[in-house]
Amino acid sequence: EYPTSSSDEDLESKSLLMHKAERALRKRRRLEKETKQLMKQEELKRLHKAQAVQRQLEELEERQRALEIFGVELERELRGEAGTQSTKDENQMLHEWFELVMEKNKLMRYESELLIIAQELELEDQQSRLEQQLREKMAIDGK
Repeated sequence: EYPTSSSDEDLESKSLLMHKAERALRKRRRLEKETKQLMKQEELKRLHKAQAVQRQLEELEERQRALEIFGVELERELRGEAGTQSTKDENQMLHEWFELVMEKNKLMRYESELLIIAQELELEDQQSRLEQQLREKMAIDGK
């Protein structure tokens, strides 16, 4: 065995450091790629949820319009403005009126819940964008 010179040791040390740096760089790139994929998946989930909320809001609006039309007709009947004599008695019409009001209130609460969910999704999306900007700035500063 020949004793190694200090230049050989320096060369091995530099080679080892280069290898570790390359490995760290590959690991960092892999983590960045995985993070981007995860963010994309989360963004798609939020998009699908937002689309579902939008569809539910549209259906809710249609239901509210139908209830409004029915309510106007029922109110006319209660006032005796229907033009024809109603076959329903006043108690039955009042019962229908109160059920209609309860249904309308229920739909309004549901609409409020959907709007809160939509706002929550917007905030989550904004948070995700801000986190991405922060990561990008930190990556620039780290170089």
